[in-house]
Amino acid sequence: MSGTSIWVKILIYDFNPGDANKFIMALELRQSLSLTQQLVMTPQLQQAIKLLQLSKLELIENISQEMESNPVLEEQGPDDAKDTDPTPEEKDPTEEDPPELPEVTIEENTRDDVDWESYITEYNTEWASTPYEEREFPSMENITATGTSLADHLMWQLNLSNLDDEQKEIGTHIIGNLDEDGYLDIPLEETSRITGYELDKALTTLELIQTFDPVGVAARDMRECLLIQAGFHNLEGTTVEKIIKNCLGELEGEKYKRIAKSLSVPFTEVLAAVSVIREMDPRPGRSYSNEQTIYITPDIYVFKTANGYEIAQNEDGLPRLRISPYYKDILQRRDSMSENAKAYIQEKLRSAAWLIKSIHQRRRTIYRVTESIVRFQKGFLDGGITHLKPLVLRNVAEDIEMHESTVSRATTNKYVHTPQGLFELKYFFNSSIKSVRGAAVASESVKEHMRNIFKSEKKEKPYSDEQIAEMLADLNINIARRTVAKYRESMGVLPSSKRKNLY
Repeated sequence: MSGTSIWVKILIYDFNPGDANKFIMALELRQSLSLTQQLVMTPQLQQAIKLLQLSKLELIENISQEMESNPVLEEQGPDDAKDTDPTPEEKDPTEEDPPELPEVTIEENTRDDVDWESYITEYNTEWASTPYEEREFPSMENITATGTSLADHLMWQLNLSNLDDEQKEIGTHIIGNLDEDGYLDIPLEETSRITGYELDKALTTLELIQTFDPVGVAARDMRECLLIQAGFHNLEGTTVEKIIKNCLGELEGEKYKRIAKSLSVPFTEVLAAVSVIREMDPRPGRSYSNEQTIYITPDIYVFKTANGYEIAQNEDGLPRLRISPYYKDILQRRDSMSENAKAYIQEKLRSAAWLIKSIHQRRRTIYRVTESIVRFQKGFLDGGITHLKPLVLRNVAEDIEMHESTVSRATTNKYVHTPQGLFELKYFFNSSIKSVRGAAVASESVKEHMRNIFKSEKKEKPYSDEQIAEMLADLNINIARRTVAKYRESMGVLPSSKRKNLY
């Protein structure tokens, strides 16, 4: 690219603040031509990059917004396929023209002896007599599913309780300050200060709310939560209550003999009490959580056939776009249009064509990236996670001759259904671990071997990190003990001392 620049040259000679006459400044104007190259992010390129990294649901939402703002775009129905000849901008260069099929005609005979007026009068009276605007429909509250939150459940019980207005005000403030686990998130003294009532009255109200369902709610810590549940099961004064009050630390470390010695009770009685405590819920509020399960719909399917693996993209729910033929016809009638209208339609046509082209490019890119991953990870598809190979973005980028950033965007929030299960495309990119002999192994493969070791260990004598490292070395995996500990913590597995269960 060429550009013209103007240089301003400032010369300062013998500047002395005390003598302004010696300050001489000369200005020199000069033009020069320079040739440079730079990457310009056009709006079309920005749109293609944006669409590439969107998930399927985000893409559907983005297309819906574009269809609302661009009247030229419209969704192609199943019966409109014969009327949609793509323009050169819309047509996918990699797709071949489908072979011509013989036209199928269906002869339809309509009976002439049907009394349509009687039919409408007798069976569709409401539709015929009531205008659409005046018809009464059920409200949205009657047809939408709503879940009960913990606060709503407790407020319902509070309103049914025999309390005065002051206690209901205190109870409302307490319920509003419960966290998602059901614990009181602020000191009771602050509740008393904010509501303006005495601390004893706030404590009485709190004790009443602690009798509500779910059992253990509104506790100030885990010890109080477990004690409330023990009282609900009439276990006051038993070994269960004594352990909760005095030996929670030993209970966490499974030091049952020390608990029996400190409480002066038989060891078998401690084990029975521990089994009861394990059945209690330390997070009673989670049963009324507002979190909803989000089910993942795969973007790509990988099927195993007799000839290898085949890839199919999931296009269900994705609108098939086309440019409206109505506006094409209007644009051809140039004489009956103003220049502003013509420029507006041409701009919207270009925007629609770029959107369709970007969607096609997104589909091809995801397909090529998945195809490359299938080639690299064929062992995983055949044998499972333990056969996963180390893979980085550069390997796939060089294989399909694309940039690494493009591969990264194409694998973001994209899921593939394989014979081994449902995985995110980024799952197949793993760091390498040195092996004792032969090629390196993937980090996820090492974690899968560790999961199998944890499943096979004896609960009364679990393997230490050093023993796991030695067992992995027998599986041709060279890994240090500290790396085993790091992987174990990332998998949410406790140390061997906490996994031990002697009883």
